[in-house]
Parts: sequence; C-alpha cells; structure tokens
Amino acid sequence: MSAYDVIIIGSGPGGYVTAIRASQLGLKTAIIEREHLGGICLNWGCIPTKALLRSAEIYHYATHAKNYGLKLEGTITPDTAEVVKRSRGVSARLNGGVGFLMKKNKIDVIWGEAKLSKPGEVIVSETKKPAVQPQNPIPKGVQGPGTYTAKHIIVATGARPRVLPGLEPDGKLIWTYFEAMVPQAMPKSLIVMGSGAIGIEFASFYRTMGCDVTVVEVMGQVMPVEDAEISGIARKAFEKQGMKILTNTKVTKVEKGANSVTAHIEDDKGAKQTITAERMISAVGVVGNIENLGLEALGIKTDRGCIVTDGYGRTNVPGIYAIGDVAGPPMLAHKAEHEGVICIEHIKGLHVHPMDKAKIPGCTYCHPQVASVGLTEAKAKEAGYTLKVGRFSFAANGKAIALGEDNGLVKTIFDAKTGQLLGAHMVGAEVTELIQGYVVAMGLETTEEDLMHTIFPHPTLSEMMKESVLDAYGKVLNA
Repeated sequence: MSAYDVIIIGSGPGGYVTAIRASQLGLKTAIIEREHLGGICLNWGCIPTKALLRSAEIYHYATHAKNYGLKLEGTITPDTAEVVKRSRGVSARLNGGVGFLMKKNKIDVIWGEAKLSKPGEVIVSETKKPAVQPQNPIPKGVQGPGTYTAKHIIVATGARPRVLPGLEPDGKLIWTYFEAMVPQAMPKSLIVMGSGAIGIEFASFYRTMGCDVTVVEVMGQVMPVEDAEISGIARKAFEKQGMKILTNTKVTKVEKGANSVTAHIEDDKGAKQTITAERMISAVGVVGNIENLGLEALGIKTDRGCIVTDGYGRTNVPGIYAIGDVAGPPMLAHKAEHEGVICIEHIKGLHVHPMDKAKIPGCTYCHPQVASVGLTEAKAKEAGYTLKVGRFSFAANGKAIALGEDNGLVKTIFDAKTGQLLGAHMVGAEVTELIQGYVVAMGLETTEEDLMHTIFPHPTLSEMMKESVLDAYGKVLNA
C-alpha cells in the first residue's frame, strides 16, 4: 500500500495540470492513467484536430493563391496519409511532454484501472487493452496495480462520445471523432450528425479538403450554443463553401451499404428524406466517464452522466472531488485546468474563488472561426437586462482586408444601466486568439468606459474589439 496526499484519476488537461499544481504546493502526488498521458485532448481531441485544420487551412490558401497575386504551378492535391501523419506527430510530441512534466515535478504515474474502494483508498487493477493504444511507450518507472491511499482523491476521468440508440458508430462507416481523426482515405461524401464544436470542426476540415459534406442538426441553428446572429453569419460562410446544412432536422435511421451509409432524416414539420454518403460522423455530444469507478457504492451523487460538485470540485463525499468533463459542462480543456487549480488550492487551504462558468470562453476552429464568452443577446434579454449591443464588421477593418479575410463580425453586449460587459461574440479570422481580451475585461469587471479608453494597436484585427464597444454607445469611428 502506497500513501499520498493527493491521488488524481485521469491525466487529461485537468488531471495533469492539477497534479503539477499539487506538487508545487508541496503535496505528495500520484496520477493514475489507463490509456495515454494527456487524455483525449492531447491525443484525440483539441490538439490533433487543430493540426488537421491547419493542413486544411494551408491547402485552402494554396488553392486560392491567385487571390493573393501568386501563381502556383501544377495540381495541388491533399495527401491524406501525410496530413494524418503530421497530426499524429504533433499529438505524440505533446504526449511525451506530459510524461516529462510528471517526472520533472516528481509526480508518480500509476498505470492501470482505478476504482474507489472507500474514501481515501483506490484499488488499481491491470489496465485492459485501451480502446486507443498510447502513441508513446509507457514511461519507465511507473507504478502498477495495487492499493493506494490518499487523504484527497480527485476524479478527472474525462468524457467519451455520446452514442444514440440505433445510430451506434461502428468504426468503419459511422465514425466518432476517433476514426474521423485518422481516415485511411478521404471520403468523397460525408454526413455529420451534430453541429457543435466537434461536428462543425470536422465538417469544416473535410469540406475544405474537397469532401461533399452535409450537416444535420436537430436544433434551429448551426452551433446551437452560440449567439444566433454569429451563428447565422457562420452558416452563410459554410454554405458559400459548398457545405449543406439542415437544421431542425434529426437522423431517425441509418442503413449501411458495402461502402456507404444512407441516413433517413426528418425535419420538425414531419418532412422526410434520405441522404447517402460514404461515411457518417456522429458528433452528438459527449458523456462523462463515470462507470466502474465505484461511485455508486460510495453514494457519490451523479446527474445526467456527470459527477455533481460544488464550486471547488467537492462531491457529497468528503475527501473525494471531481474536475473537468466528468464534472459536467462546459466540457472544455481550459475549464478543466482552471477547475483543477481551484480544487487543489482549496484543498491546500488557499483563498480561492469558485469558478464562474459565465466567464469561460468557447472557441470553434472552423473556417471562419467562432469564439464567445458570456451571455448571448437572447440569454441577456431573458435575464431581464436592458441592453446596448455593438457590432463591427471585418469588412471595415484594414488588417482583415489586407489578410483577405474580410468576412466576419465582432459583437459586444452591455448592461445599459451599469456598462457591465455581459457577453462578446465573434466570427472571423483568428477570433479564437482575440476572445481572451474580452475574457480578461470581464474578469476585471471592466466597463464600456474602460474599454473605450484602452489603446488598441493599428493595424490589427483587435481594433474591431474596441470599435464594437464604441458602436454599442453610438461612438463608432470607422464604420
């Protein structure tokens, strides 16, 4: 039996960052992992998808070189195998980096399947063959099966793709993001079921690479969590690229052929049709990995596939905590990391504030990109605020025009009574890199007056952030 101050189950962004912070605070720390260091994000999610999207972006620019006064000789064709190889290489590099960080911070890595036997005790058994094999060898010197104790146990087991009955992925014709990440060949046609961040990113990647893509979304707008106006602009851009988008529509049945799938779909008015494509991606959300952890026996509360926690990661059972995707939405890597730091600093007795989920940014790396933080216009109205809303178009920004990326919008939403920034929503080039400016502003409780008197550099895309604020108060300068 090995004793620790803290044991963390799961080494995704939430788990490994929490482990590092725990070690920094002088706590003897171990992390238990069954599949791959870095979790889904580094190995099969956030990072490798961005590598794929970068290849698609370069391909897009190459095939549109004439728009920039350039001539490229010969035919430009994507090499699917090399695109995938690059993506996996990026992932492997970061996977190895997590192993280095564990060693650097003197964190023990325990390889195996974890189960909570009682508060303060974890039994680790031999890991079953992972669904996806780790890319790098298991680090030497790790510990294995056995019984381990800790005063504090943090569950950070992440999430997996949600499966709808009758529409189960089979790994060949119907994919989850695992298979979509490593296609052996580029399909000629594709159906994407679900238009959240995962679905729309893959739809964008495959469409840019020349695939005929149809997106089926049960809600009334593409990217349902985004502001409706931003969603509408994104949809027009996707459709201009040749993507077919069906909203208020659901897949009711799928028939499989030798090398194709036929989806039976129905809209909210009862109209039915069928669509046949070579492959389908099921991107209907994710569900927390709460099974086989011993939660039920210990009476740990769960709700809709996630562990119930307070603002500090505490469950209803003393000494047991949960962070990240397994602790519920928003299921984002940066939320998991911050949640883990709050949790471990609270355990150490430091003064920390519970997480404010209203200030967590969301980013979708499609083309054009979408980023947001805070309330949408509709949600702000529902909450009873009197609003001042500002907008600034990419078409009026010099840097955007010079980049050849003049399609987009920056939208800001203020409380008319107090000047509080309630929400910011953006669609266009590099907005995933811009949104943090508004996140910082919201965190510092910045008002419209503060933002108006902030000097933004010229020429930059960031100037649009100030112009949008000015527009909300009738002071816009460049539109």
